[in-house]
Amino acid sequence: MLKGSIVALITPFDNGDLSEDGYIKLINYHLQNGTNGVVPGGTTGESPTLSHNEHKKIIEIAIKECNGKIPVIAGTGSNSTDEAVELSKFAEKAGSDALLVVTPYYNKPTQEGLYQHYKKINDNVGIPIIIYNIPSRSVIDMSVNTMSKLYELKNIVGVKDATGDLNRVDQQLKALGKDFIQLTGNDDNSLEFNKRGGVGSISVTANIAAKYCSNFQIACASNINKAEELDKILQPVHNAMFIESNPSPVKYAASLLGMCNPSVRLPLVEVKDETKKKVSEALKVAKLL
Repeated sequence: MLKGSIVALITPFDNGDLSEDGYIKLINYHLQNGTNGVVPGGTTGESPTLSHNEHKKIIEIAIKECNGKIPVIAGTGSNSTDEAVELSKFAEKAGSDALLVVTPYYNKPTQEGLYQHYKKINDNVGIPIIIYNIPSRSVIDMSVNTMSKLYELKNIVGVKDATGDLNRVDQQLKALGKDFIQLTGNDDNSLEFNKRGGVGSISVTANIAAKYCSNFQIACASNINKAEELDKILQPVHNAMFIESNPSPVKYAASLLGMCNPSVRLPLVEVKDETKKKVSEALKVAKLL
């Protein structure tokens, strides 16, 4: 169920406010273009600057619009365990299929602290939980050993691995087995990640190249030569999406494609003119623009 091209949804704003109509439009774009799942309220969705009400609203919208057609994996992580539990319980009650829970940022918990954080969330819900391990933003790196201990709990089913270390795929596969779901959080390493045992991506690029990303993931499982061809097309786009802090570049790309406006919330800012040019060029090379 949780595999293939899963999009880390951007959150559109209109004059600084959440654009509910814009969000519905984005979700329907994914329903029409082969995306295998959506993540409302992740980092790409600017969760740190959404109000609690906005965060809950986008989860509700995603569940209503997807209507069981594709999974909704609600982003419910926080560096406050109680807050993560509360949001996770809300998402489950609202009808989310699964949860994406980022490692607690800023606090710098120990491995035992990480274990207890996820265990408390696990003990308060009854739907699958995907660990989001992203040391570049959270400062901490969950060890394979801690992940193995968590996998013994009833709801922990997989990881969004944004370490950028492909050797972790091998280590996690060896320690946790092939039923443990491994999804990459780095679009640019998706091909090799899948070759080593991954089953998909929670993607930024899929926001503006849903069909390409969906076809790429299908090809990874059935036609590796085709996957390699698509990867070559997508690599310049992947790279352009991270010239500046995510999601500013992908929101600018989305604006070029008429999907939403490029506005982001402070402390993020819209991309510089130099970046705009590079993003535009990448979209043209991929024939998206």
